[in-house]
Amino acid sequence: MTHAGWRSRGYLPHCDERGLVQHIIFGLFDALPVGIPPSLTRPDLRADWADEQLDRGVGCRLLAKPQNAEIVQTSLLRDDGERYALAAWCVMPTHVHVLAELGFDASLASIVQTWKSATSHAINKREDRRGSLWRREYFDRYMRSEDQFANAVAYIERNPVAAGLCETPEEWAFSSASRRRTSAGEGAGGPDS
Repeated sequence: MTHAGWRSRGYLPHCDERGLVQHIIFGLFDALPVGIPPSLTRPDLRADWADEQLDRGVGCRLLAKPQNAEIVQTSLLRDDGERYALAAWCVMPTHVHVLAELGFDASLASIVQTWKSATSHAINKREDRRGSLWRREYFDRYMRSEDQFANAVAYIERNPVAAGLCETPEEWAFSSASRRRTSAGEGAGGPDS
């Protein structure tokens, strides 16, 4: 694609304009079926299909282990306020949701690459495994309105509830909802609590 701020590495377009708030979804290497159905020609339909597939929780589910989920969450929080500003996040057993503003001197691609590289090395070492941890592509959707932003925060934080992993968003230890609850002085549980 040639439009300013847009790029593509293959089948998914990505928008890297500074100042945008992006909903980013990246998943483990085996969390999606091989190949996207050819009928899904629009990027928004592909993202919806992928999100539905990721919520099925298939594959190795390495992020269901609290130690691995914590590695990812720590990586997300590390550069918050420096390379991006986090609005919401949730580490699920097979994938990660992030809502962040790109207002700094880093591209979306470099931010996602940093998350994936750092967490891949740490989790592979912890699990005594080799090879790719993450799918090559990620999905991103920029927020076009306040309503879309609010809906994205609610969707991200309710994802563990919708997947039947907990009763309330605040119970999921690896999310912005839990972090707000913990900051308010309450405890939080995790995937295995």
